[in-house]
Amino acid sequence: MKASIFRQHGGPEVLEYTDVPDPQIRANEVLVEVKACALNHLDIFVRQGLPGIEIPLPHILGCDVAGVVREVGELVTWVKAGDEVMVQPGVSCGHCEACLSGQDNLCREYDMIGYRRDGGYAELVAVPGVNIIPKPAELSWAEAAALPLVTVTAWHMLVTRANVQPGEDVLVHAAGSGVGSVAIQIAKLRGARVITTASTDEKLAKARELGADETINYSRDDWPKEVKRLTGRKGVDVVVEHTGAATWPGSIASLKNNGRLVTCGATSGYDARTDLRQVFYRHLTLLGSFMGSKAELLEAMKFVAQGKIRGVVDRVLPLSEARQAHELIEDRAQFGKVILAADFRG
Repeated sequence: MKASIFRQHGGPEVLEYTDVPDPQIRANEVLVEVKACALNHLDIFVRQGLPGIEIPLPHILGCDVAGVVREVGELVTWVKAGDEVMVQPGVSCGHCEACLSGQDNLCREYDMIGYRRDGGYAELVAVPGVNIIPKPAELSWAEAAALPLVTVTAWHMLVTRANVQPGEDVLVHAAGSGVGSVAIQIAKLRGARVITTASTDEKLAKARELGADETINYSRDDWPKEVKRLTGRKGVDVVVEHTGAATWPGSIASLKNNGRLVTCGATSGYDARTDLRQVFYRHLTLLGSFMGSKAELLEAMKFVAQGKIRGVVDRVLPLSEARQAHELIEDRAQFGKVILAADFRG
């Protein structure tokens, strides 16, 4: 089969489009013919190399997959060849205390498709049968691939961890990112007033189309001051923080007394400084959030089926142009998701 792989860590130039052996499935796995695979920042980090994490090489990236079931293992009875499916990206053991309590995202053996096992930058991918979910018929392949990782992440942040309530003010950073574009929609579903940031007015216009009530151009405006102005100097109830060091101090400053900051990532750097006086004087709550459970993704997919959450697709590129796709993500040139398609036709 064809795949985009890397044999050593480095920049986008290490990605190569080549022939590799077809994956062989185990008894509990499913072979999926990949129709679309969405990029995530995790792909960039894995390609660059993560300190202390050994990635098997050569490696195939890609967490978010939509496609058609080609073959099923002998223990898989709930899907069949020909089914149109999406893939839940998180892989857990299924038998530890966390998994059995419905918190499979906290499994000690947690892995992800495309992280330490081969992913969807290929014509075929082998995944555990329990990670298969039906693709809503009304979604395109690109829309389906755009959803799983960012949807379960944003749902876990806003619904499970921050428990956003109707009437609250929510600040969502980076409206043009995958997490940001879905977080806007989920916050609106919860009845919140959404303030969001982006680097261009064009991206902010798209954010308003997704439901954002107030928008701030962070490349032009002093965004923490704008947040305070928009909230009558009170600050917001919740900050959705997924950018890290570059925005962390401003995120803390943007919270109202008793506010909650929920964080799932640090694309701009992990070494963020916190004035702890702000935390205890103002009764702030800092909430960590990692991915989300299979059950949470299934719950969120009910709203996808109702058209209340949609995957935001910036563009679709052929699988052979994975290098260019990575460059787009690193340049923050996209709004929503960049998709790779194995059978791209232009």
